Amino acid sequence: MLTAVVAILVLGLVLALVVLVAKDDGPPPADVALAYERAWDTFDFESLWSLSADELRDGMGRKDFVAAKSAAYAGQQGLGHLALSVTVEDVRAANTVAVVHTRVELRDGTHATNEVHLAKRAGRWVVVEYRLRSDAPPPSP
Repeated sequence: MLTAVVAILVLGLVLALVVLVAKDDGPPPADVALAYERAWDTFDFESLWSLSADELRDGMGRKDFVAAKSAAYAGQQGLGHLALSVTVEDVRAANTVAVVHTRVELRDGTHATNEVHLAKRAGRWVVVEYRLRSDAPPPSP
């Protein structure tokens, strides 16, 4: 009798855990966008692959993607570790799409603003497009 009660309790706990994991949406779009910005700044190509949707993986699996990006940026170390801080300026999210505007404060005192487009796929947010945003005023007529 005691064994049956313990078995039912264990089964109930396992079922509850499965339901909680299935309902977990993972990090919100803003957190994914910040992680993406930081991964680019540190040339963390493993993380970039994980945070990117297929559209940004150049048709490659993880190993080939990391190898290709590492080779491409091997002689470009001056392009990395430029960010002093990264913040979110704005988030526009719906059920399955989001756009996050980020601001990257650079070590040289300037900043860059970016637009990170995300989609919710397989229950988690991934980056589908990344654009530098121009905050310059339009030219005068």
